[in-house]
Amino acid sequence: MSRGEKGGDEWVYNRLQMLRTERGMSRQQLADALEVHYQTIGYLERGTYAPSLFLALRTAKPFRLPADAIFSLEEFSSLSAEALLRS
Repeated sequence: MSRGEKGGDEWVYNRLQMLRTERGMSRQQLADALEVHYQTIGYLERGTYAPSLFLALRTAKPFRLPADAIFSLEEFSSLSAEALLRS
């Protein structure tokens, strides 16, 4: 889970790094799939760059997830906490 970008009082949180590494993808592989520079992936993962709507929707495609499962205006809860609540 990455901290989001601060633009004024706005933050965009994401789970991009977790999803990418969970699937064994390098930053370069994801960048190639999205047709962006690999550094863009790093900026997104660190939260120093907030994606456009277009890029957020394109980013969701390789993971077969909705964009709001990857990006959020609110901090994501811990996955371990989510798993415990489902048990």
